[in-house]
Amino acid sequence: MKILILGIGNILFGDEGIGVHIAHYIKEKYIFSSKEHTVDVLDGGTLAQRLIPIITEYDKVVIIDCVKVLDASIGDVYNFDFQDMPEYITWSGSAHEVEMLQTLQMIDMMGDLPPIKIVGVIPYVIGENSTFTMTPTVLEASKLMESEIIKYIKSFDIQVDIKNEVNLVEVSKTSYLKGSL
Repeated sequence: MKILILGIGNILFGDEGIGVHIAHYIKEKYIFSSKEHTVDVLDGGTLAQRLIPIITEYDKVVIIDCVKVLDASIGDVYNFDFQDMPEYITWSGSAHEVEMLQTLQMIDMMGDLPPIKIVGVIPYVIGENSTFTMTPTVLEASKLMESEIIKYIKSFDIQVDIKNEVNLVEVSKTSYLKGSL
């Protein structure tokens, strides 16, 4: 089985880049081992529909992103299957990328959508000003997001080992150098 961990977000807008930053963080921190399965970690940035041929290559996909939830607080973390998205979640790929929801719906209409797990957080939305800095609340929430992602990967009997002790804030400072995909 091929599993994809896909970080989505715009690193120019603070918390809204959390998916991308966590993807780079996981890629630098962990090594995944299995005789039967492979795990790839990619920065999908704001590519949305251009991710279709990549997403459809996988048997399972974990999308790390921001979410919108009615009456939620900044830093709240949500973990759900895209196919069974709770009604109280108005996830639309977050404020930075309204096309991600439509992208997944298009793949689903074509009959090629693998099971999708969404691990998302409520961001502090900064509006039009750009910043690379994430809020302390979302940085704290990233620990739970990381834990949920690793727990999901381990559920397939995949060995997860730490290859490099890294810090999310330090990794996020170089996300822009790594770029999408």
